[in-house]
Amino acid sequence: MSEFIRFDVTERVACITLNRQDRLNAWDRGMRDAIVAGVQRFGADDSVGAVILTGAGARAFCAGQDLDEAQGFDADRAEAWIREWETYYDALRALSKPLVIALNGIAAGSAFQVALLGDIRVAHPGVRMGQPEINSGIASTTGPWLMREMLGLSRTIELTLTGRMMDAEECHRLGLIHHLVPQDQVMPHARKVAGELAAKPPIAMRLNKQRFRAVTEPGFRDAINAGIPVQRESYGSGEPARMMEAFFRERAARKPAAPTS
Repeated sequence: MSEFIRFDVTERVACITLNRQDRLNAWDRGMRDAIVAGVQRFGADDSVGAVILTGAGARAFCAGQDLDEAQGFDADRAEAWIREWETYYDALRALSKPLVIALNGIAAGSAFQVALLGDIRVAHPGVRMGQPEINSGIASTTGPWLMREMLGLSRTIELTLTGRMMDAEECHRLGLIHHLVPQDQVMPHARKVAGELAAKPPIAMRLNKQRFRAVTEPGFRDAINAGIPVQRESYGSGEPARMMEAFFRERAARKPAAPTS
């Protein structure tokens, strides 16, 4: 289990919290594995009726993939990486209980995708979401599949190719955010929504979620299978590594110099 993932259960609502605030809650494989284990455990627990996924702190739900982990990927590691995402997304999609995403700050790249895999999203006006992977030289496959399901092809193309981040008002207008509340009300409101969902008839809930999974399954598998050759070519070219190196140099240049005596 990862030290950066917290779990708690209150009144039939389980909460999974990303807690790596110095990295804007960006996840690595250990964090993703811990979330998968938690989702599967809560899914099998009859005392849990709904699950919340959120990020600690005010700056980010999650900044997406930890670039320190991805910087050294080659073509073979990129293929294994796609299979890890398949396992992660499979676990979220297979959850028979409602999944509420409580958003705070940024949800970028894979974190944006995970937010879209939730059933209900609660956010505040400062939230920003999007698919900026192109800016790191990373090709997108699962992101466009999810966005096309919810937004249509035209908007999906624009967001994927520009890498721009949408503000909360735009996301709310497009239906990506269901509840827009003051920042200090995100978690209380998410718990309220999750509690209401946990009280619904569980068999009907399971069957409804099962059907939503079934109708989106072909597109999901296509995105994963297409992603393997795409990411092999992408990482094999060295472009993601070059773009990440440039990002790290810029980040280092922005850091204030250490005080001298």
